[in-house]
Amino acid sequence: MKHPVDIHVGKRVRHRRWMVGMTQHQLAEKVGIKFQQIQKYETGMNRVSASRLWDMASALNVPVSFFFEGLENHADDVNGNAMPGDILADKEALELVRSYYAIPENQRRRLFELARVLSDVA
Repeated sequence: MKHPVDIHVGKRVRHRRWMVGMTQHQLAEKVGIKFQQIQKYETGMNRVSASRLWDMASALNVPVSFFFEGLENHADDVNGNAMPGDILADKEALELVRSYYAIPENQRRRLFELARVLSDVA
């Protein structure tokens, strides 16, 4: 049975990897393992050792603590389902956020205002 902490850490690995636009193959190469092992970590099927988590944090440019953020609120999520209110669990939402930040800042502000207006109308 998957442990809720392993599921949470795996989700955080996947989310960060998506946010930086890295594939499982690329992350695996950076930490010196096969991509299948990344798949197992991301699903919570395998536990990530401390040294491997350190390597992944370095490859993904985050502190190790990043992988545990929000855990105190969701430790009872034993099914591996998306955590309530966790919008970044949706790949489409992650792609949208990544695309949004790729837009130049002045255009991004205008897009944000447009989205705000459209959401008020709905």
